[in-house]
Amino acid sequence: MCGLAGFVGKGDRDDIRRMTRALAHRGPDGEGFLHDPDTAVHLGHRRLAIIDIAGGVQPMFNEDGKIAVIYNGEIFNHMELRAELIAAGRRFRTDHSDTEVLVQGYEQWGEDLPTRLNGQFAFAIYDARRQRIFLARDRFGEKPLYYTHQNGTFAFASEASALAAHSRLGFSIDALGLQKFFAHGFTPGETTIYRECRKLAAGHSLSFDIGQGRIATRCYWRFTLEPDDSLTEADAPRLAEETRSLVFESVRRRMLSDVPLGFFLSGGIDSTAVVAGAARHRPGASLDTFTIGFNDPSFDESAYAKRAAAHFGTRHHAEMLDFETARALIPAVLERLDEPLGDASILPTYLVSRFARKSVTVALSGDGGDEMFGGYDPFKALLPARLYAALVPGGVHRGLRRCAELLPISRGNMALDFKVKRFLRGLSYPAPYWNPVWLSPVEPQDLAEIVNGPVRIEEVYSEVLDCWESAPAGSSLVDRTLQFYTRFYLTDDVLMKVDRAAMMNSLETRAVFLDNDLVDFCRKLPAQFKYSKGTGKIMLRQALRGAVPDEVLDRPKKGFGVPISRWLREITPPNLDALPQLRPGAARKLWARHAEGVADERLALWCCLSLHHHLKAMQGDAPVMAVAS
Repeated sequence: MCGLAGFVGKGDRDDIRRMTRALAHRGPDGEGFLHDPDTAVHLGHRRLAIIDIAGGVQPMFNEDGKIAVIYNGEIFNHMELRAELIAAGRRFRTDHSDTEVLVQGYEQWGEDLPTRLNGQFAFAIYDARRQRIFLARDRFGEKPLYYTHQNGTFAFASEASALAAHSRLGFSIDALGLQKFFAHGFTPGETTIYRECRKLAAGHSLSFDIGQGRIATRCYWRFTLEPDDSLTEADAPRLAEETRSLVFESVRRRMLSDVPLGFFLSGGIDSTAVVAGAARHRPGASLDTFTIGFNDPSFDESAYAKRAAAHFGTRHHAEMLDFETARALIPAVLERLDEPLGDASILPTYLVSRFARKSVTVALSGDGGDEMFGGYDPFKALLPARLYAALVPGGVHRGLRRCAELLPISRGNMALDFKVKRFLRGLSYPAPYWNPVWLSPVEPQDLAEIVNGPVRIEEVYSEVLDCWESAPAGSSLVDRTLQFYTRFYLTDDVLMKVDRAAMMNSLETRAVFLDNDLVDFCRKLPAQFKYSKGTGKIMLRQALRGAVPDEVLDRPKKGFGVPISRWLREITPPNLDALPQLRPGAARKLWARHAEGVADERLALWCCLSLHHHLKAMQGDAPVMAVAS
């Protein structure tokens, strides 16, 4: 992985060097710059060398120097594309650099280039002939890309903190961005918590016309379920064989590397499937696997990971995350996140990345398996929710919610009281809101108690509603929920978390289940092959039977939880009263309710903690972001 930055307009070489320096953790192996005085274009790049270590220096140019690229990611079909481009008459100077495929591919296919790529990427191409900057981000947004257009300057970077390092750019807190953050625990789609800063959405490209100063964005790909309803149970054996083949082929593609490579292993189905695929291509004794455990047994999965590693004979590495380690990690991790995130599993993800980096430079993960094959626990709540919504009057529901609040609070992982309260919370709203409210740090009706200003629920949940409404006509609750998790939660929570945690440690991660071919297969797979009668990942389990130990395939899903509810009672509350967009004392009230055991506010409190450390970092040492009303 790498870090990229650039701008067009006001600014100088010091600005691009500061921007690039802010991304040094993403690329410790080298840096490169471009300055074109005729167009006031500056590009900067930090490199983590993975493929073609000697030949992949950036910015990389075409033959006449009129096209330059800076790039973060990996293109897993770059050798196939190289062969196609050579056949079309393109001449390559490097031996096997995937970066040069972007240069030659842009010349051949123009702005259709992203549709050809199977990989994880964010890149910027400077086209001096057409006076254009072209940006693109991969289908699921595995690699980040931010941009801003203000004060005569268009700027972009892998992280928002790099934009803030530019002397001519300023940023102020956006109330709607904060509302979305507390509603979801992350900022979805193009949103950030800053008015002037946007994310290039997953599966989108952007063209900036230097002469006209105009921005045009384009959606080149969007995850949409298109189930083939002609498939029946009679097709299951063939589909299982195809599933296994696609998963293992994706693993093979992602094992291509010129540097040491390893595997995250939790002992669950997805990560174990990845190791099973790797063991088809290399001896188990040559594979390094990494896992994190917890002292709290209700959260700990390390024993399952150890048994899975023993089955394949890998070199297994494990570390434990206890409260004292977490307490020490929290400030360092949250202040380097670049964007506040309400997902406490950033801590174990950071820790497993840190100690994996001692042995390897690349790690494969099972991220995306739950989304592609229906593995999340809320699927089990869909049928009861539909029946409950149809049969229980509003008055009775409100009474049941009040009764549920009297249940004693358990601090365990997915305890019964937590599930009951979350279930009833979601059922207080129409069906499109069920899933996001089940996951929400702060439910819609309580947002106004946290964030100042009017709260327009449809606006706060606009991305969620789009996921729901854009599903094909007649889609089942399962399919709509799959689309929600894949298009919304996966991109802006899971992948954002993994990217930041890994890149803080200069580690590249690769998500096996997001391969183009595998995803296209899963999009057409009917829901009954993914989730049915309380069981998820039906097709994946069938596909892996015999390749993965039965105890892995048959044990209940545990989920990557963190004992944060208990830990938060030992952490000093942050002071957010100085932020005009938050109501005075809102964070203190939440913390008091949690400490006294009146309510379990773990998700909202983690959002407060993450926001506090993010703002502290942005307003401390350079770069600085203004917090304006």
